[in-house]
Amino acid sequence: MDIILLEEVENLGDKHELVTVKAGYARNYLIPRGKALIANVSNRKRLEELVRAEAAKEAKLQGHYETIAEKLKGTVLKIGAKAGATGKIFGSVTNLQLAQVLKDQFEVEIERRKIEMPEEVKELGSYTAKLNLHSEVQTEVAFEVVQE
Repeated sequence: MDIILLEEVENLGDKHELVTVKAGYARNYLIPRGKALIANVSNRKRLEELVRAEAAKEAKLQGHYETIAEKLKGTVLKIGAKAGATGKIFGSVTNLQLAQVLKDQFEVEIERRKIEMPEEVKELGSYTAKLNLHSEVQTEVAFEVVQE
C-alpha cells in the first residue's frame, strides 16, 4: 500500500515522502495516529500543496536559524556532571542534556534530534557537537563537561 508520510517515521522515511508499506501497518498504526495518508489522487495533489507551504515556512525560519547560529558561534557551554576521581563521569552526557543547557543559558530551544554528538561523552573534558538547525544552516558548538 502506498502512503504519504505526514511526519518523519524512524526506519521508514521523512516527512512528505511517498513510501510503500504493508496494508495492516498503514491501516492499524500510521493512519490512525495521523502519521500518514493513503496515497490516492486527491492526497497526492494535497501533498504538492503541503510541500509548497512547508518550503515557504522553512524559508522564513532560515533567517531565525542563522541568527541562532551566530549567537552560538564562539561560545563554550558548560555541562555539570558527577564524576569519579579518575575523571570518568557516572553515566554519559547526551544530546538531551545539551539541548537543556542551550535552553537555560541562551534561551534557544533546539530539538534533541537536531543535535549530533561526536561520540559518547563519558569523561570530563572539552567536546564539539554539530547542530543541524536547517538543511542549509549547520553550526558547531563547543561544550565542556565539568565536575559538579
